[in-house]
Amino acid sequence: MLLIQGGYIVDPEEKCGGIGDILIKDGKIQKIAPTIDKASVETGEEGLEIIRAEGKLVAPGMVDVHVHFREPGFTHKEDILTGGATAAKGGFTSIVLMANTRPSVDNEETLKEILEKGRQTGIHIHTCANVTKGMKGQELTDMEGLAKAGAAGFTDDGMPLLDENIVKKAMAEAARLGKPLSFHEENPAYIQNNGIHAGKASDFYQIGGSDRMAEIDMVRRDVALAEGTGADIVIQHISTKEAVELVRQARKANAHIHAEAAPHHFTLTQEAVIRYGTLAKMNPPLREEADRVAILEGLKDGTIDMIATDHAPHTKEEKERPFTEAPSGIIGLETALSLAIRELVNPGLLTMEQLFCRMAWQPARLYKLETGYLAEGGPADLVIFDPEEQWRVEGFCSKSSNSPFLGEVLPGTVYYTICNGSIVYKKEGE
Repeated sequence: MLLIQGGYIVDPEEKCGGIGDILIKDGKIQKIAPTIDKASVETGEEGLEIIRAEGKLVAPGMVDVHVHFREPGFTHKEDILTGGATAAKGGFTSIVLMANTRPSVDNEETLKEILEKGRQTGIHIHTCANVTKGMKGQELTDMEGLAKAGAAGFTDDGMPLLDENIVKKAMAEAARLGKPLSFHEENPAYIQNNGIHAGKASDFYQIGGSDRMAEIDMVRRDVALAEGTGADIVIQHISTKEAVELVRQARKANAHIHAEAAPHHFTLTQEAVIRYGTLAKMNPPLREEADRVAILEGLKDGTIDMIATDHAPHTKEEKERPFTEAPSGIIGLETALSLAIRELVNPGLLTMEQLFCRMAWQPARLYKLETGYLAEGGPADLVIFDPEEQWRVEGFCSKSSNSPFLGEVLPGTVYYTICNGSIVYKKEGE
């Protein structure tokens, strides 16, 4: 049993917020109250562990619905066990993996192997399956069979779906199955070299980049195709002000439209690519300050209803290749909470409760995960952190370290991550 005492409870539903105690037993929250006397707790043989949380926040474990753990096929970058550890250190208790592995998750055998390995991590590991066989964009997978085998949703993240007929069929099937579709919105017709914005950054490196129309064109198409289908669709890692506005208008008529923003897109611009080189190369690329501001406003007004890291590990050797040859992507699980506090909460754009709506409650609801909230009888998935205490980004639990935030001092120190009532991460020295 665990008794968390004296922390400020952050409740996205705002039903039990304020300073209080939380008693955990058998993987569930047994009691939430202003004070719980340890003498009143019947512990039995298991005993009682007390966590003193005065001066810290106690919130639902975060839910990241856009993550790459690289297993199977690319475990030199990351695997499910190291990925689970880095997620726990960052305060995440539930992860939804993308399906662009090798082999891809277009079959039940691969899907079940990933879920089985995930059970060894101590946190909740879920995975999407592919929309199309082999991620070729030509033929739908057995979406019903994959859903029955445990797929949390469907995506061809990394390989945008260009065939409108395939997209329509996928939307119809996803709606029938009650599973979300996550779309990587980049039309290659507008891209010369991906991972860098066509503008100041591409001019600096004297290479063609990714025009903003690559995203705008696909988002415009997909919000239009989704109308009337009943399919929940997710615009992944939104990066342009125009796409934010397209989503804003679409959501007024269609509540099944969702969007996610990655911390790097509401924190950095193309200037970072000039400063950090390939460590800031990603798909879609970092864009202009006006785009970053639009993403912040979209998070503030709820147009963008989820924050997801797009955690994408790559080796040091891969990132040291010439810019046009290095892979796109950065890791983000261990820095996401801190960046969100710095960029969203501290400036007053979001309250802490609103932040955890976007980082826990809303992604859990969309993917039908029984987590992301705090309530008696509910899951004992929590993070305990100090939002003001600073820490220096000196290394990661991940196998990879491809991050432009290395060396920065950030607010928001995670002290404990608890999943299913068990401590899966504890800050050194606690």
